[in-house]
Amino acid sequence: MNVAVGVALVVGIAVGFGIFHLAARRRAITGEAPPSPERSGGDENDVSEPLREAVEHLEIGVLVIDESEQIRYRNAAAQSFHGTHVGVLLDDHVTGLVKASRGSGADVEIVELQGPPKLWLEISAHVVPSGGAVVTIRDVSERVRTDAMRSDFVTNISHELKTPVGAVAVLAEALIDESDPAVVQRLADHLVEEAHRAVRTIDDLLKLSEIESTRPGDQVVDLAAVVEAAVARGRVVDGGRGVEITSLDVPDGLLLRGDERQLVSAVGNLVENAVKYSHAGDVVQVRARVDEIAIEVMVADQGIGIPTRDLDRVFERFYRVDRARSRETGGTGLGLAIVRHVATNHGGEVLVSSQEGEGSTFVLRLPASLVVAPGNPVRSKVHEEQQHRE
Repeated sequence: MNVAVGVALVVGIAVGFGIFHLAARRRAITGEAPPSPERSGGDENDVSEPLREAVEHLEIGVLVIDESEQIRYRNAAAQSFHGTHVGVLLDDHVTGLVKASRGSGADVEIVELQGPPKLWLEISAHVVPSGGAVVTIRDVSERVRTDAMRSDFVTNISHELKTPVGAVAVLAEALIDESDPAVVQRLADHLVEEAHRAVRTIDDLLKLSEIESTRPGDQVVDLAAVVEAAVARGRVVDGGRGVEITSLDVPDGLLLRGDERQLVSAVGNLVENAVKYSHAGDVVQVRARVDEIAIEVMVADQGIGIPTRDLDRVFERFYRVDRARSRETGGTGLGLAIVRHVATNHGGEVLVSSQEGEGSTFVLRLPASLVVAPGNPVRSKVHEEQQHRE
């Protein structure tokens, strides 16, 4: 059953209960006899109690409003707001929405509540034949956030690809009529650089999409081999600038269950970032430790650091603390987003602490339950490939 059908079914149950509740109340006031079994298909009480119980257990809030716009019933979800500041605001919106729905038969409004935490609640009002109304309240915060993220993502990716693709077009046009060999060489170098930039962005997007959409593999991974592979990637990125990369205190023979490619990608991205944002002669240290609670891989640098205002956003897609520096180093703004998703896929988290101008420390923290019991003879593919090269 898709989401739309599920929501329609839930709202239908709520509205049906509201009609039933208001009809019963009206009969109680007027003294009208309940419908006979022949007309209703059975005993009214046999239907009302299961219906009430079902509505009480709905995750959405349900309110039953009488013809004088007084609230006559709240289910458990709606009752949770009653008596709170949020409840007062909701009651005002409900009253206004019911009045607005008198002419149309139904109306919907999304209310934004500042919180904390910030919430978006969808209020739907349905007028019933008795003159009353049934109101449903549904928390749509996750949907609103997802829609906003999707919109931001489309905007960002359009911008990120438009810049290098546009540059390629301009450079290619300039090459057409250029005859000076030195200028041709310079333009060609810039053309290749922009093409590679677009390719890196697309590659990272595909990698992030794969990590988000697939479950992590269940392999036995040698942590020391993962760290070694990440350090090797960092040295390639350094390109002889003189950043020293060292691995310290990495437990030898520590095996854990996880997705090897994802773990190498995550630790590799942390090391590469540390190198890119370090100065010549700085030291990047990679440490690992394990206790009864967690496995931690720490990557510390002595680089430019991260301003405090940016610490909460560095794991967002395409977010860059220094766009000019990122362009210079060839960053796509997706590396730390990949690290966060790898951590999440393995039941862990990634933490950051930083002092602007003094450096940053990132910690990939995974649950200790991933550790494989000592003596397991299985080795990872990374470990085997490195032994083969040696």
